[in-house]
Amino acid sequence: DTEGLLRIKEENQKHYRRAQRHQEKKEKIQRHNRKLGDLVEKKTYDLKTQYEHLANLRRTHILELTSVIFPIEEVKTSMRDPADVSSESDNAMTSSTVSKLAEARRTTYLSGRWVCDDHNGDTSISITGPWITLPNNGDYSAYYNWVEEKKTTQGPDMEHNNPAYTISAALCYATQLVNTLSLILDVNLPKKLCNRQNADVSSRCIFTVFCSWYIYVCVWCFNSEFCGENLSRHRFTRAVRKLNANILHLCFSQHVNLDLLHPLHTLRNLMYLVSPDTENLGR
Repeated sequence: DTEGLLRIKEENQKHYRRAQRHQEKKEKIQRHNRKLGDLVEKKTYDLKTQYEHLANLRRTHILELTSVIFPIEEVKTSMRDPADVSSESDNAMTSSTVSKLAEARRTTYLSGRWVCDDHNGDTSISITGPWITLPNNGDYSAYYNWVEEKKTTQGPDMEHNNPAYTISAALCYATQLVNTLSLILDVNLPKKLCNRQNADVSSRCIFTVFCSWYIYVCVWCFNSEFCGENLSRHRFTRAVRKLNANILHLCFSQHVNLDLLHPLHTLRNLMYLVSPDTENLGR
């Protein structure tokens, strides 16, 4: 029994020494984990700082781009509410008739359905200047109506102020701006719109983007879907839908307030996207 007791004591001492070694190893692993945790926390903070710095750079470049090259503004029109005009001409008009006229003014028949738009007839959105605008309610029927009329009318087109030209130019500029924003924000667009390089196209767009430490000078020879040949109604509406989808995708990626967006308001959605009030622009 004494010999057995000695053997058990020796085994217990071996287990105790092994337990001490395991405890030292455990403490060493804990110290290593704490060092790794501190390092990960520091790297996470540095990464967050770099993200914020990158977002500020993107935001600065976008604001420069949209203030110098592609300014987007709301243009007020001097149209009076027909309800007010009618009420002035007829003092006996009832309030229900006035409200119905006001409601009719806010309603547009667009692509086979009635669309309610509170800004209808009051404003339009301009890009690159007040002379290039798009209807606020997204009704671009003037373009393909003009195309269909040209098919039946022979001779040169002398109407330089045709709204179809303005719509085509505004959509072309919007396409260029969206493609440039996708590069700056590093966001892949869901729809592909033709704005590719083409050496045979005579129309050229030269613009300069001023950065904080260097200057980009980009010369684009573009062949946009909205410029050049006259598009049919199907091709035109298809291209507009793709452009609107790309704009909404960029808005979603930058966490633009969803209550401000409308699927048909092309330039208005862009205006909300690049607005200085957009807190997450550049994220």
